[in-house]
Amino acid sequence: MTTSNSIGTPSHPQAGPTALDRYRRSARWQPLEYLFWCLPILAYFAFPGNYLLLSQIAITSLFALSLDLIFGYAGVISLGHAAFFGVGAYTVGLLGSNGYGDPLLGLLLAAVVAAVLGFLSSFLLLRGSDLSRLMVTLGVALMLYELANKFTSITGGVDGMPGVEVKPILGMFDFDMFGRVGYIYSVIVLFVMFWFARRLVHSPFGQSLRGIRMNTLRMPALGVPVNRRLITVYTIGAGYAGVAGALLAQTNSFVSLDVLSFQRSADLLLILILGGAGHLYGGLLGAIVFVIANYLLSDMNPQYWQFWLGLILVLVVLFARGGILGTAQQWIASSRQRAAARARTESPS
Repeated sequence: MTTSNSIGTPSHPQAGPTALDRYRRSARWQPLEYLFWCLPILAYFAFPGNYLLLSQIAITSLFALSLDLIFGYAGVISLGHAAFFGVGAYTVGLLGSNGYGDPLLGLLLAAVVAAVLGFLSSFLLLRGSDLSRLMVTLGVALMLYELANKFTSITGGVDGMPGVEVKPILGMFDFDMFGRVGYIYSVIVLFVMFWFARRLVHSPFGQSLRGIRMNTLRMPALGVPVNRRLITVYTIGAGYAGVAGALLAQTNSFVSLDVLSFQRSADLLLILILGGAGHLYGGLLGAIVFVIANYLLSDMNPQYWQFWLGLILVLVVLFARGGILGTAQQWIASSRQRAAARARTESPS
């Protein structure tokens, strides 16, 4: 027997939570998320001599977040994501070399230039399968790398662009040689960009991206413009990567040809595999582990450190296929299921 609420609509007080209720709860910030964002503050006081390394972690996290948006949520794999990272870095380098070293202006223009490149190249991704997409993204990155290597009068070629002028942030906070201001600046930019990305993936647009990743052929029947969604998210991801590249150029006051290298794109995929794609925080955790492992292993064994890094990645693929975050979520879910099953068996009939 049903009861009626104040407006005369039947209500079911014993009914479970609806899909909309579960969706709204998932969009709320969880206590562990607040705890996670306390870690950069703790690291600032705990590691006062490693601000440059901490800045590298924040920048790599933002770069991983940019790829997670297009790969983890839309299922578009890329082997040339460093193209947008490098374009953002060179945009800041060219601005700084010509007296326009305002950091916020550099971030904005780097995002716009990288997003425009992402928009133009996204039309090539709509043709063919995942393998052809890999080749297209890799080809774009290789072409930009060779262009930057050829036009040495603009980019500096293999010598890079030293002495990139970066003015004080808001005219008040100057970048110091210890990297303190650069670290705080990088973390703030990372948090703001993460907040926007979190709102995006929990919006109807983000839910449509999940549907495209799971079943591309079915989504048009539901009224979702698949190609338009893919172009949009690829453009957004490219803009995010451009901001990450701009941060690297601003905090180092130097841009090298390495920002466009294939190795940077390959490392980014490894970071997502390590942390877990499609979780947002997976890319952040993967970046933390990857950068710290790089630092520690290269310091312990400068000649053979990549062997140990490769061994770690092999173990992750064998025993934690969902990455760090995905495996942790699976373990928590299975533990809850076992606890619920045990409670049902122990309860009196």
